[in-house]
Amino acid sequence: MSETFEGYERQYCELSASLSKKCTSASLLDGEQKKQKISEVKAGIDEAESLIRKMDIEARNLPPNVKAVLLAKLREYKSDLNNLKSEIKRIASTNLNQAARDELLESGMADAAAVSADQRGRLLVSTERLNKSSDRVRDSRRTMLETEELGVSLLQDLHQQRQSLLHAHGTVQFHTH
Repeated sequence: MSETFEGYERQYCELSASLSKKCTSASLLDGEQKKQKISEVKAGIDEAESLIRKMDIEARNLPPNVKAVLLAKLREYKSDLNNLKSEIKRIASTNLNQAARDELLESGMADAAAVSADQRGRLLVSTERLNKSSDRVRDSRRTMLETEELGVSLLQDLHQQRQSLLHAHGTVQFHTH
């Protein structure tokens, strides 16, 4: 295995653990502190994506037997990172949803008791429906990206195999003449 890959992998694992902790702490915070922690996590996610890209490039330059193992590891890392992205988006949207809900309930209504249970119920149902739709879109997008990555990997492998076959064909042609 490449020392460069191992260095990137070590950095990624440390960063990933740190991001998980920050995500957990962000969910417990409120207001500006929460926004700050979310910003830190988003910056860390960008850095983690960069490390994954570097590991991907490094892995593709290694022999096929090592490359396959490393690319499988990378798929796991990408999946973990996608989960972190989903979690931080959920935390951030919870913050936004709460602020929007508070503003909606307070605007034009000085007395919170005046808000009918029917209106509140409809708002909660609508919010839940929106959250479910967002989750489905997020899952579909993640599946699409994974499928695209798999397709690119397969095309690269097929190209390599084609080159090998053409080389072998050329060698056979040379030796038969």
